[in-house]
Formats: sequence, C-alpha cells, structure tokens
Amino acid sequence: MQDGKNTNFSERKVLVVGLGVSGLWTARWLAGQKAVVTVSERRPEPDIDTEICGEILRLGITLETGGHRRQTFTNTDLIIVSPGVPDDIEPLRAAKNKGIPVIGELEFACRLIDTPVIAITGTNGKSTVTAFLGFLLENSGFDVFVGGNIGTPLMAYVQENKNADYIVAEISSFQLDTIDTFCPFISVVLNISPDHLDRYVDYEAYVQSKLRIFKNQGHGQYIVLNDDDRRLSAVKISSGPSLLRYGTGKKEGRHAFIENGRIVACLDGDNAYFSSDSFCLPGRHNLENLLPAVLVGRIIGVEPGVIQNTIDQFKGLPDRLERVAEKGGVAFYNDSKATNVDAAVRAIESFDRPLILLAGGRHKGADYGPLVRAARGRVEKAIFMGESKELFAASFDGVLPYYLAEDMEEAVSKAISWAVSGDVVLLAPACSSFDMFSDYSHRGRVFKAAVERSIRG
Repeated sequence: MQDGKNTNFSERKVLVVGLGVSGLWTARWLAGQKAVVTVSERRPEPDIDTEICGEILRLGITLETGGHRRQTFTNTDLIIVSPGVPDDIEPLRAAKNKGIPVIGELEFACRLIDTPVIAITGTNGKSTVTAFLGFLLENSGFDVFVGGNIGTPLMAYVQENKNADYIVAEISSFQLDTIDTFCPFISVVLNISPDHLDRYVDYEAYVQSKLRIFKNQGHGQYIVLNDDDRRLSAVKISSGPSLLRYGTGKKEGRHAFIENGRIVACLDGDNAYFSSDSFCLPGRHNLENLLPAVLVGRIIGVEPGVIQNTIDQFKGLPDRLERVAEKGGVAFYNDSKATNVDAAVRAIESFDRPLILLAGGRHKGADYGPLVRAARGRVEKAIFMGESKELFAASFDGVLPYYLAEDMEEAVSKAISWAVSGDVVLLAPACSSFDMFSDYSHRGRVFKAAVERSIRG
C-alpha cells in the first residue's frame, strides 16, 4: 500500500513513533488531514518540553509516553517511525508480523513531494555540504528548501505547502534504513567510515545502509561518489543514473579533483576551474567537501562565477571546527559535531599547531586506535570525559598525558591550565553526546560557554 498524496487519511489510525522534531512535524500534518493520530514516545512525560506536549493535546493527538506499548503498535493502520527509533524494537516487529505498514518519516514525506531532491549522505561532512549547496542554489536565484537530518525535517516542507525549485536534504543512515520508494534527483555519498556500530550488526551493515540512497535512481538522475573512499570507489553502476566521481587528485574517470591548488570540475567535456584561496574553513577535508558540491552545481547549471563567489563567501556551520575564541595565543575550537572517530581524526589533522584534545561521550562501538595514531606528534595532552572516558584512558595510556574530567567545565578549566601560547584547545569528542547533553549542539554550546567564562575570569 502506497501512502501518499492521493491517500485520504481522514479517520485512519496512524501511529507516529518518536516525538523528536520529525515526529512532531509528522503528527502535525496528519492531524491536519483528520487522521486519528497517536504518538508513542520512549521518554517519560516530565522529560518532554511542556509546550510540545500542550500542542500535541490541542491537536487532538493521543500521546503515550514512558515506553512503547505493543498493543498500540498492533492496533493501527499505519506506523511512521522517526529516525532515532531503531527499526527492530519488539513492538515494531509485532506490527510488521501483523502486516501493518511501517515506514520512516523521510519515506513518508517524499511520497507527498514532487520537488527534485538533492540528497547528501556519508559518515562525515554531510551538514557542511548540505549547507553549502543550499547557499549556492540561493546565490544562483533558485528557491531552495534545506533540511532533512540537518535540522528541519521534510515533513515541515509538506506541512507548510512549500513549492521550492529544489530540496537539499542531509540524509542519515537511520533514515535510509526505512526507505522504500525514496528516489532523489541527485544523490551524493561523501565517505563511509565506521560509525553507529552500537546500532548496526557490523560495519558492512552500516555500509549497505548508506548505499541504499541511490537504489531507486534511474535515467536522468545522478549519483556523485567520493573516489578516494575505498568502498565507494568499488561501486559500479551498469545502467540507469549517471555516475560522477571525485577525488583529491587527478585520475582517469574523475569528474572533479584538485590540481595545482585549484578545483577542477569536468562535465560533458567542459572544464571549470575554481580557486580555494578565499575559502575560510580549516582542514583539507573541508576542501575535499567542495568537490561534490561544485559537481552538483555544474549538474544543475549554476554559473561558474556564482560557484566561485559561494566558495569565497561560505562561513561554515556552528560545531564544525568552529573558532570560538583566542586569548594569550591559545585558540579554542569547537568541533562537537565530530561524533565519531573518523571525524575527530580529521579535526586533529586540520591543525599544524600543538593540540590539547577534549574527547569522550557515549561510546558508539568504534575502535579508538585511529584516533591514537592521529594524535601522535599532534596532540600534546588530552582530557577525557563522559561515559567513555575510561575507554579513552585505556587506549591512550602510555601515549600522552591525559586527565579524566567529570564535566565540561572541569575539562575546559584543566585545558586552560595546561595551555601555553601557540596551543589549540580542540573539542573533538569522537562520541555521541547523549550521556551528558541533549545533542551535539547542546554540547557545543556548553563548551563555548565554559570557554567564555574561563577566559573572562
């Protein structure tokens, strides 16, 4: 059964699982369609924003909190799952066994949308590339909606009856796990490295989740892949969509690369050249992230001059190697979005100054060995916090001096006591934030506030 724009939801029983931002927008839209909506939320009601609870009740939606009830899942016509909810929990299995359709918020939204979607996934860099492409298309005069996993779900686009030229959407592996017919105009896969191993059976399962992004694409559509990534370079497309590859160096079969310090994009035999001299984001990985963005711009027909101006003007996003402050020759950088080992490695490798590293949080099942290797010769001292601090300590024991902090305030205070002129204090957690914070953004804000208080005092 295809639930989409031609389906009448009036009086149909629909269960929305999870009351995060995507669940909230989904429930709002369904209530407006006169559906009989229930929201099932794992958190107890006191942990949920009171304004959100009030809105849910005003809309006539039934709110069940404090866990997922099997009977609710098996007594409905349709289940829509939020990305943060594992798709193998027992109540969902029971519903599937009973033949009840279960789809994700992304899949549901895209069945209601005609707008061409440019979808970006990968382990690292998704938000930066998504934001850059949104900025690029706006600079080119397009009406563009930027959303998905970057903040505003696609159901908000549906709810607000928008009619943009393009949707630029960051897509997570969790969202891809629940797609069926989702088919972007352009799909971009930036990289795949070990992440979310606390949720997937193994690394291969995570890889296959990412590759689902282009499973429904066909003629007239495009796939853009990182040719420097071992798994992505092995992907073969025999027919259907056009496959474009990019990499840092010039190589046969690549459509974008870096040559003599310039970005080269080649499409249909036409080469365009771009300077990165005025690009302000630190780190070679950010320069690499320009390659797929430039390719997408060329596919859509954005003028080279507009692409160059966007490269020169783009300032990046908070929590991604964000420069916070500098005092006494010590610089403070917030990379709270480095929620996995590979992202933290990239952050460390972005600096040629001695580092004091702040890391730790909720362990995601990854090996910290690559982080230890990257830290050698770059990180002088480290401060570990959160649930994983003992795991970090075991990995770094004998490699460099470290300190175990109880909270962010203590971590920042210790870093400042260690730092000397020329050092960089870098928050690159390599873990999720959910042990101590509501999300990575909350963690970044707490870090910035602690830095501000410490250098002021």
